[in-house]
Amino acid sequence: MKQQASRYRWFVVVVFFLFMLLHQTDKLMIGSLQLPISETFGLNDFKWGLINSGSLVVATILYPVWGYLYDRYARDKLLALAAFVWGTTTWLSAIVRTYPQFLITRGSTGIDDSSYPGLYSLIADYFGPTLRGKIYGVLQLAQPLGYLLGMILALMVAPLIGGWRSIFYLTGSTGIIIAILIFFGVKDMPRGKAEPEFEGMAEIGQFRFSWAEAKEIFKKKTMWFVFLQGFAGVFPWDVITYFFFGYLMRERGYDNSSVLFTMAPVILVLAAGYFVGGALGDWLFTHTNKGRIIISSIGVLLGAIFLALALKTPLEARSTFFVLMILTAIFMPFSSANVIATVYDITVPEVRSTAQAVEYFIENSGAALAPVLAGALAVSIGLGQAILIICTSTWLLCFLIYIGALFTIDGDIHTLRSQMAERAKELAA
Repeated sequence: MKQQASRYRWFVVVVFFLFMLLHQTDKLMIGSLQLPISETFGLNDFKWGLINSGSLVVATILYPVWGYLYDRYARDKLLALAAFVWGTTTWLSAIVRTYPQFLITRGSTGIDDSSYPGLYSLIADYFGPTLRGKIYGVLQLAQPLGYLLGMILALMVAPLIGGWRSIFYLTGSTGIIIAILIFFGVKDMPRGKAEPEFEGMAEIGQFRFSWAEAKEIFKKKTMWFVFLQGFAGVFPWDVITYFFFGYLMRERGYDNSSVLFTMAPVILVLAAGYFVGGALGDWLFTHTNKGRIIISSIGVLLGAIFLALALKTPLEARSTFFVLMILTAIFMPFSSANVIATVYDITVPEVRSTAQAVEYFIENSGAALAPVLAGALAVSIGLGQAILIICTSTWLLCFLIYIGALFTIDGDIHTLRSQMAERAKELAA
């Protein structure tokens, strides 16, 4: 029975990986479709930025809602609902024929973009603290791989099957399929099941959401550093996601093939960086509670340095540019899995979705500004300079924020482990 349960949890990881891979493909391929969509609706960089900011604003507003629902109700069924919403809103974006309509329908795709806290908290109830960084790293491979798959669909497949609308029909259909798979194939777990203090216990009861525990989230000093880095740290990701292909084509003179053969290896290295960062965080976490924070700080610092060097590379030095982008890609995702694991290292199981949702709410509050800010800066100083200024300044700010978290993480982890030990003692009595 135990072996069967262990196999099943890996089945859940595979299902969630497919969910994230195909969802990220649908979400991120719009960056590769900037030119054909802009030509269809006659858009400049500012109007393009509004389209991407719209979905981010919707996702930001709904993060607390999703987080609360996940902590109160069955996470498996809510994730199936999110996948269904993803499929239907993408179809609507393919159907509309005017820019205002597309602005609205593309904004509606943000509804399901805020659904990940339930996925991550459910995984935390299948896998204990010393494995979570690696598992989150594996799941987050789906983001760059989805980016790569979306790039292939946008640049190579779309012209062959009728353009960007046909691709939206395709990716929207996968959302419906994934919704069915999750609804019938994934089951929820008792919150806190994988905490080490409850190991060997057949029944641990039900830890239910409470507003008192939700308020405790904001009393943890490390969470405030997590919130601050979240606000600043997503600026570079969104600017690169939505504008980097336009930068390569317009300012560095790349055609579709050059973009693909340059960025595909970069994205594959980026994908590996998620797992490497999570694995390094898990390893160092077994030696010091500061381990995940240390790995995160190294990632943002080196990512900023190598990206700045890449953007300053002369246009004709394509090989040098490529090498520097590879180096950037290695370190960019180091903090991602570690930040999620850190949230679960310091919060009780029944409010983890809420804690993650609040972090994403603050994160997206900054991210929603990024495309519009980048678009406005690009109009005045050029797209390359806009990417350089936004990415390097925010990553260096994140480095300083992580330094602050090094002084608070020990106390917050100790508090949670003491709470879990007390609960285990009560259950055993």
